[in-house]
Amino acid sequence: MIPDISGFTDFVINTDMFIGNYITEHLLKSIIDSNKLALEISEIEGDAVLFYKYHKIPSFDDTIAQIEVMYNNYRKELARLSLHLAMEIPLSLKIIVHYGVFSKYRIGRFEKLYGAPVVEAHKMLKNHIAKFPPYALFSDAFLKANFEQPGKSTSEYDNCDNCTYFPEIGYIHYL
Repeated sequence: MIPDISGFTDFVINTDMFIGNYITEHLLKSIIDSNKLALEISEIEGDAVLFYKYHKIPSFDDTIAQIEVMYNNYRKELARLSLHLAMEIPLSLKIIVHYGVFSKYRIGRFEKLYGAPVVEAHKMLKNHIAKFPPYALFSDAFLKANFEQPGKSTSEYDNCDNCTYFPEIGYIHYL
């Protein structure tokens, strides 16, 4: 799962460095403190948090609940900061949810995730599906891992109103 702050590049360029730093720190903290699924944090990537979980995949319902908590806490913190600093803060949130097999490696004191799903999740961030966040994107791999049962067809994913096909990743479903 990657919650990513949208509008961040323009925000950094157009905002005083100390105020921008303060806002970014508080918004990322609101996301991290909202982690009800006990996801591990691989890294904080400027305006995004790379969460992961080994073994048991969270259910779709638990994932939706997690997204709602993160978004609502983010939105509340954004409103609080806007009021506190008496300024409009033109930032929003998008959340990427993907599934697959990956590993970790260590360089010094740093642990990094490695594998195609990590690259694919980052590719999902660079999309043209929704121009105006907030939104959540779910990979086909995540949905199939959550809903696929032996003998059940997954063709219902292939013809949906809220999805787009990426050749490298498959279908991406959005809310």
